[in-house]
Amino acid sequence: MNGPDDAAGLSRIGNAAFVLALRERGVRDTAVLRAMEQVPREPFAPAPLREYARRDIALPLPHGQTMTAPSIAAAMLGALDVQAGARVLEVGTGSGYVTALLVRLGAGHVRSLERYPGLARAARDRLGANLNDATVEAADGLGAGSMERQRFDRILINGAVTAVPPHLFAALTPGGRLVAGLWSGRGCRLVTLTRDGEGAPTRLDGPTLRLGPMTPGRARVA
Repeated sequence: MNGPDDAAGLSRIGNAAFVLALRERGVRDTAVLRAMEQVPREPFAPAPLREYARRDIALPLPHGQTMTAPSIAAAMLGALDVQAGARVLEVGTGSGYVTALLVRLGAGHVRSLERYPGLARAARDRLGANLNDATVEAADGLGAGSMERQRFDRILINGAVTAVPPHLFAALTPGGRLVAGLWSGRGCRLVTLTRDGEGAPTRLDGPTLRLGPMTPGRARVA
């Protein structure tokens, strides 16, 4: 009969194989890979779909939302380049998996905004003890009213937008970085915006991504 130690050992082996598969798909950022090895994806996946959690595929969430494929999440987190103690704003909590990865990457605090209250509540439950380093709020992450003059070292928009909202870029500290999927008629591309000391942006375009669109406004459903 297998005991708890056996189950933990099998989980570690599974996580290592999961990370190896991501490396084979081109993920090279060692900090991100280490975080993904330490934060299992299964607890954040919908219960009927947990057997697929270690595959590099997006998984459906309630309200038509999706849990981003691991390789895409890794690409966005690698571009974000979270530094120890960074103040991070996450727009689009979803399952809370990326929130947990941001904490594991060393963020000093993560403020995560989710337009669906039900998803926000579920993410808080999944994060558990990680909420010491994160807050998850039901709010319109794309709306200017959610900033309240706060400033962040890193901002991650977990989805595709047709344009980066100016107030989000303005919420960056000097030297801060914003990562998003930017949608055009030819598809969605990873975009990194860095704010210099005078407040001017520097833009770096990355690879094409398969990301769902971000919808503005707080959802009316629970």
